[in-house]
Order: sequence, then structure tokens, then C-alpha cells
Amino acid sequence: MSIKTFENFLRSAACDPSMSRGRKYVENESATRTAYQRDRDRIIHCGAFRRLKYKTQVFVYGEGENYRTRLTHSLEVSQIARSIARFIGVNEDLAEALALAHDLGHTCFGHAGEDALQECMAVYNGFDHNAQSLRIVTKLEHRYAAFDGLNLTWETLEGLVKHNGPVTGARKPIPLAIVEYNATHDLELNGWPGPEAQIAAISDDIAYNAHDFDDGLRAGLFPLEAVMELPLMGPILRGVEKLYPGLERSRLIHESLRRLIAAMVDDVILETQRRFTEARIKSANDVRSLGKALVGFSEQTAAAEKQLKTFLFANMYRHTRVNRMTSKARRVVHDLFTLLLAEPQLLPDDWRGESDEPKSMRTARRVADYIAGMTDRFALDEHSRLFDPSVKP
Repeated sequence: MSIKTFENFLRSAACDPSMSRGRKYVENESATRTAYQRDRDRIIHCGAFRRLKYKTQVFVYGEGENYRTRLTHSLEVSQIARSIARFIGVNEDLAEALALAHDLGHTCFGHAGEDALQECMAVYNGFDHNAQSLRIVTKLEHRYAAFDGLNLTWETLEGLVKHNGPVTGARKPIPLAIVEYNATHDLELNGWPGPEAQIAAISDDIAYNAHDFDDGLRAGLFPLEAVMELPLMGPILRGVEKLYPGLERSRLIHESLRRLIAAMVDDVILETQRRFTEARIKSANDVRSLGKALVGFSEQTAAAEKQLKTFLFANMYRHTRVNRMTSKARRVVHDLFTLLLAEPQLLPDDWRGESDEPKSMRTARRVADYIAGMTDRFALDEHSRLFDPSVKP
């Protein structure tokens, strides 16, 4: 049976912008754009989104011009999310907004920066990039006259906070930023998010599996022969080689990776359709109350995808070159946090205002917000300004 048979099967469960639960601060809606289109546009125009251009995906800024950054990664995620959402019939604008916003809270230097900031904030209610995304879109962006943040719709905020599933506190405490916001604007943390958020989440997995292989091979962190032995990737690579004998290496890799993305997208569509039929889903609220993910990989593809991640973890994310970069990055974050926490008067004027005494809870959160918002380049420059006597402050 052709996959086209399942086009628009999830339309009945799409989030309808005309039925949105609205915004925390009431606004007149646009005459030319839906509520979710406005959310997407507000995300694209915010400062945190622009800064993703110089934030690490795997390789720190300056390692090379052709590697992914958080910005290019987010754009790739949004393309995949739009394609899936459009085909199965759910709201494309909401899926795109969530894909574009999902990494807003990531720190400079990628996961190394996040790990370092988590260590620094351990005794100050912790740090979590997902909670930081919520802080950015509800508090830290200062663009609008009537409110802090972007005043996004309930559905976008719900999807941003819960894109990986319910936030229950069962495995780890719920981040304070989420608890505090939820107390004034209930995002129903115990439930699953709507289908668009689930699409954005799995599009994230599809995008970084593909482009991390691309960047890892481009950087020479592992040989193409090793990839030939992996599930999903191996058969696709051999198939392309057979179809195009003697194809140059760069084209072989690109052709294989685009086929990998297509294969994973098709698998998600078919598996989601199977779950949809089994669960007899009729609305977005049915998706939220299902008790498990509706959108996902088949069991076979999930197992193969796990092996791809295991390979990338061992051969890319823990490669000596990457380890050296991340070690340096952690030291930069630790140095900046320790100094600014002890001497908050060193913060820029527009950041110093909401801090108070050195080493206080409030100052720690303000310093964490400041560092988390830095790009890789700015963090390195700020470290030089504060620690190198030869550099002008």
C-alpha cells in the first residue's frame, strides 16, 4: 500500500488556531495571520532565535564554517516538522513554531555549556534548557510594550514545555521556572502534548541523527566504512553505491543522508497512522489524554535509531577533538559563573538591575540567564575581557 494512502489521516486531531485556549495576556488577534502563525513569527523575530546562529550544535564556533549551529539545526528540524505535519493533516504553523523554538534555551557551547551551568546552579534550584526556553518566551525577551516575553498561545507553550512528554517530576524534580509559570497559567503538565509538539520532537531526532553523521564524516571523526556497518545507514549507503557506481564521496554521503531522512519520515507517518487507528483518535484532546505518544518510530526503526545514537555518542560526541573543545567550554562557563556570582557589579547595566547580593539565589539566577543567553563567540570574548589583563574590559 502506498504511503499516499495515509495523507491527511490525522486532520481531525489537528490543533485549530480558531479554537486556541488563547494567550496569558489578552490581545486582539491579527486579521491576516492565525494565532499560530503569529507565534511562529514572534519566535523568528526574537533575539534568542538570532543568537542561535553562533551557538554550538556539536562543534564550537570557530571550528569551521560548514558545521551545523543551533540555528541551522532548528531550521532543519522545522523543515522536517512542516513536511510531516502538512502530509498527515495537522497544523503546520504550530509544528513549525515549536520546531523553531525548541532550542531557544540552550546555552553557549551546546551540551557542554549546559552541563557546566547545571553544575554551577546545583545549589540554586538547578538549570534546565527546556525551562530556560520557557523563561525566554515568557519573561526574558523584552520587545513588547504590554508584557514581558512573547505572549505565545497556550498550545505553543504547552508544546514547548512538554514536547518530550508529560512533565511529572517522577524521574527528576520539575524545574522551578516551569513550576512557577504553571502556577499562573496551567499547561496541564501531567498530560501529553498535542500532535504538533510530538511531530516537532521526533523531527528533532531525525534532523540531528542525519546532520551529525554529515558533520562527523566531514570532520573526519569516524570513517565511512564504520557507518556502513550500522542499521538504517548501512543498507542505504550500499544501495546508493550500487545505484551510482564511483559516485564521489561527498555526493554519496549527501544522497544517503537525504534518503535516511526520507526513510525515517515515512516510518513515522506509517507508525503514527497505525497508532491513530488503534487508539481511535478523534481530536487533539484525545491525543493529550492517550497516556502515551501518538507520534513515533516503529519498534524496528526505534531500535535501529538507538544504535545510530550509540554510535554517534561513542565516535563523535566523545571524540578527543570534541572532548577538548567541551572541556575548554566547561571551564569558560565555570569561570564566568563563579566570578559574576561573587561580583555581580561586573554584570552589564541592563543585567545588574535584577541581581542583588553576591552569591544569593536571585543573583545566581540572573547570572545563569546572562550566561545561557551568550553565543559561543561572546562567551569567549567576555571571558577574555574579564580574565585576561591584556584585554580591555
